[in-house]
Parts: sequence; C-alpha cells; structure tokens
Amino acid sequence: MTLRYDTVVIGAGAMGSATAWWLARRGRAVLLVEQFEQGHDRGSSHGGSRIFRYAYPDPAHSRLAVVARPLWTELEDDAGETLIDVIGALDHGDPALVGPLADAMTAAGVPFEALDPEAAQERWPHLRFEGTVLHQPEAGRCRADAAVAALARRAAHYGAEVRYGVGPARVAVAGDGVRVIVGDEAVEARTVVVTAGAWLARTVGREVPLPPLRVTEEQLVYFPPRVEPKTLTEWPSFIHHTDRFWYGLHTPGLGIKLGGHHEGDAIDPDHRREELDPDYVAGLVRYAEHWVPGVVPEPDAPSTCLYTTTSDERFLLDRRGPIVIGSACSGHGFKFAPLIGRLLADLTDGIAPEGPFRRLDDAS
Repeated sequence: MTLRYDTVVIGAGAMGSATAWWLARRGRAVLLVEQFEQGHDRGSSHGGSRIFRYAYPDPAHSRLAVVARPLWTELEDDAGETLIDVIGALDHGDPALVGPLADAMTAAGVPFEALDPEAAQERWPHLRFEGTVLHQPEAGRCRADAAVAALARRAAHYGAEVRYGVGPARVAVAGDGVRVIVGDEAVEARTVVVTAGAWLARTVGREVPLPPLRVTEEQLVYFPPRVEPKTLTEWPSFIHHTDRFWYGLHTPGLGIKLGGHHEGDAIDPDHRREELDPDYVAGLVRYAEHWVPGVVPEPDAPSTCLYTTTSDERFLLDRRGPIVIGSACSGHGFKFAPLIGRLLADLTDGIAPEGPFRRLDDAS
C-alpha cells in the first residue's frame, strides 16, 4: 500500500523543520524526512549558536529580520523554551561598508546606536574596534541546535511524521503530484518541499532547472574567554567589516565562536575535510590576538558547516508544478527560519512569497 501525504518535506534542518511545523499546525498530513541522524553536523543548521542581526546593506533584508523576530517568539511560546538570547550585536569597520548598514536599519525602523571606537571599547573591553561602531541592542543569538530540535518536535506534536536516517530521497513528478522514494519505500504527495541544502541539486535537479549553486565548506573555531561572562550582554555578537567579513559570538559551553564569512573552498558535500586547514586556523588566531583581547588565543572545538550560495546570495524560494524549492540560504538564513518555513508552507498553497528572494526563472 502506497502512503499518501499532503506534503513531503525533504531535509530536516532549520528550514525544513520550520516548514513542517507550519504545515502541521495548519492540519496538513506532513512527512518530514532527513537523510542523516537527528542532530547531525553534516549540513548547515547544526551548532550551538547563530547570529540574529538586523544589520544588512539593504533595507529589504533588515525588514525581513524585523518580520522574522516575532515568529521566533511564537515558536518559543509553542515550544516552552528560550531559543533567542537578546545579547545585542555590533558591527564595525570600513565606513563604506558600515554606513549602508545604518541606512538600512533606519529605513527598516530598527533601533541602534552609533559609537566611536573608544566609547565602544570602554563598554566592551574584550573587543577592539575601528571606524563607526553600530550597536543593535535588540539583536543577539539563536540557539541553533535547540531551535531545530524544537521545530521538529513541535511539528510531530501537531501530527507530522518525522523520519531520520532514511538516506537520500528521490523525487519524481507523478500525475498532478509527486512520488518520493524514501529509503526502500515510495510515498505519494500533493506537493514536496525540498530543503536539502547542499544536496538540493542531486535531490531534485532532474525535475527542476536550478540556478547555479556553489557549495562551500566554511571553517570556524572556538576560543575560551579569559573571564566567563556574568551577563548575557557582556559578549554581544560582533561582525568586523574589512577586506574580509569576520564574525564572532559567545556560545555557552564552547566559548567564543570566530570565523570568516564566505571564505570556504567549493566541495562535494559527501566528501568533507577531516581536519581544519592549519594556515586558516593560524589566521584566526592572529585575528583574535589583535581584535579580540578577551579570549585566550588557543583555538578549540574546530568545526565546519556548509554554505549553499546563489550568485547574488538571495534565498531561492519558488515552486515549479508540485515541487517547492526552499534552499540556498547562502550562509545567512538561520535567523529567518520561522519566516522561511511559513513562506514555504504558503507556497504549497500556491502563494508566492514577497521579499528579496530568487525565483527559478531569474537570470543566473
């Protein structure tokens, strides 16, 4: 007997689990499948923390963060746990890069203050600054692993069937719906939502003409703070805008996460590095020694994650027939997860999203 669902969601990371949460709450028969085990570290959604920020160079993304924020509160209320820590966020560096962030936040109605480097360092002595420093007091940190787990758990609470460790799924259009091979079983559905991240092309590339996507493996490390923070806001998230895009944030239990944004090598997601590049780690140590005096410059807990990036770093949200695509979040999507999940759920009903998103027929 072939099982039938309203929607199959492929990929149980942040976006897929959020989509299943929204669909299940709408009373849909949902199957959420993940090729790896629950809580795995092979994709883009794992880890203890992600930055929640409003500072973008374009107002559209700043406004998107404003819309996403109350949906995090809705998820927290539903799950009964804290998933966003309001620790604040800092941006500093080249005025030509920082200035547009202030303009975008002003246009989006985001509260922030501008400080000179001396005033900022007096307030946050464990960091050094250059150029104008923008402080977003309402920004902060997503509890990444906890959020993904909560989304899947609450989706199941509302009736979604959740399966982990099923291996790669295969999709084929069948009549006015889809046939999805999950392990050794075939299921049918009215629609399928593909949130497979780095595995998007091999999951659905034969059925949908995808734009060029680049999969990279990004490297990061954690540094122990010299003094454990006594308050949430003692270590705000921080981004340093120079010729490189440096970022960092405190991750409880691990230390201060530090890395560079969009600096990884293109890879096959099934063939990952076994250890970090020592030269890259040495560069992070040098950066920490100069710009992050509040850490012991001894890297620990090395980690990697995958970015799947479009040519303009916009998210790919679209529908072609019964296939909904929600992927290529380009290394900055986690903060929007509850909102992206809602938009993908809307797409299963034929409602196209509005916002700074790519469509399948956009020029590459």
